[in-house]
Amino acid sequence: MTGNLSLIINDAPIHTHTFVEEFIEHTVSGMIEALKGTGKIKDLNLIIEGDQVKLNLNGVPIPLNAMTGKMIRSTILGLVSIIQGIEDIHTLSMIVHK
Repeated sequence: MTGNLSLIINDAPIHTHTFVEEFIEHTVSGMIEALKGTGKIKDLNLIIEGDQVKLNLNGVPIPLNAMTGKMIRSTILGLVSIIQGIEDIHTLSMIVHK
């Protein structure tokens, strides 16, 4: 991994090519930084469990409305679903450090 992104799906660490990791990290960072009331990412902890999305940005929990949570969830699941060996995603944990 690049050191900026840690990805765990269904309790298994996921290792991919640098391009894929950087693409996911840049895409997710752009989405989160675009949310109202957020800023630059230093530490991001994002968890998807079923239909729920939990965000902790720079040590602060970020509340999400239903539509925003669905948008983030769908985008992230779409990004990672192309990774070989990933089928049914029940839980996802992503940590970004910058």
